[in-house]
Amino acid sequence: MPIEQKYKSKHWEWIDITAPTEEDLQFLHQRYHINYLLLEDTIDPNHLPKYEEVGDVKFFLTREATDLERRTLNTISDISSKLGIFLLPNLIITTHRTKSKSINELCSELDKEDIDAVKRDELALRLALKIMKSFDDESASLLEVMDVMENEIFLKNTNDSVQIRRLYKLKRKSGLNTRILNMSGDWISKFKTLDLEDVQVMDLIDKQKDVIADFDHLNVQTTNLISMFLALSDQKANQVMKLLAIYSVYFLPITFIAGIYGMNFDNMPELHHKNGYFFTIGLMLTIVAVTFIYMRRKRW
Repeated sequence: MPIEQKYKSKHWEWIDITAPTEEDLQFLHQRYHINYLLLEDTIDPNHLPKYEEVGDVKFFLTREATDLERRTLNTISDISSKLGIFLLPNLIITTHRTKSKSINELCSELDKEDIDAVKRDELALRLALKIMKSFDDESASLLEVMDVMENEIFLKNTNDSVQIRRLYKLKRKSGLNTRILNMSGDWISKFKTLDLEDVQVMDLIDKQKDVIADFDHLNVQTTNLISMFLALSDQKANQVMKLLAIYSVYFLPITFIAGIYGMNFDNMPELHHKNGYFFTIGLMLTIVAVTFIYMRRKRW
């Protein structure tokens, strides 16, 4: 996409670039004298959040949560996308590889406001709050998913191998989001260097802490749910083994008796007794009855 001018007030201008190319980076480097190494960081999909300051350029490399569903959850790029914020005198430049939910929400709000009344640094702060909100929305969504899975496991008695994979995926998402938020503390703290009131910056820091707490809670709950799911699976397996063991207790002695008299040796007097068959059947029934009474008394 071409370089787009989002807004322009009396005091600042906002330029936004989606999926910047090498030509776009060269233009920004030559037009605004931005260090090219900083610009290259914006096209590295796996770059970690950070803050750098070179001359008059203040660079915030942030990451926002995305709604994209990835099959693999190995790196932070699988659950988030980069959003670079360059602050220059009277200018703010944002770069991102895909459509940014945070920027769209902020633009919707700015369309209803007086642009001239908004300061450049306040605009950057509001964008940072939108980035934190994207993680807040993600934590709320994952908590709902976890509640549904918990209901399926305990109330609907679901024992599907797919459930454990879903739980693992949920845990991976939670852990990766927590990692991103912890690494974001560096660029968030640098908002103290901007022309903002302390209470405004503290609002951003508090928001980060709240979202981290939400994901920590989600991570702990998911771990506990995995443990309980495995315990339930073991319990059900034990119930099956217990049932098989009970049948074995009943049939083992009578199978032993049947095996002895099935050998058909000539010197087996019971085989020639006219009531031998009935004696043997009676013995088997007696063993079953005694075994049943014994197990009832033992509450097995």
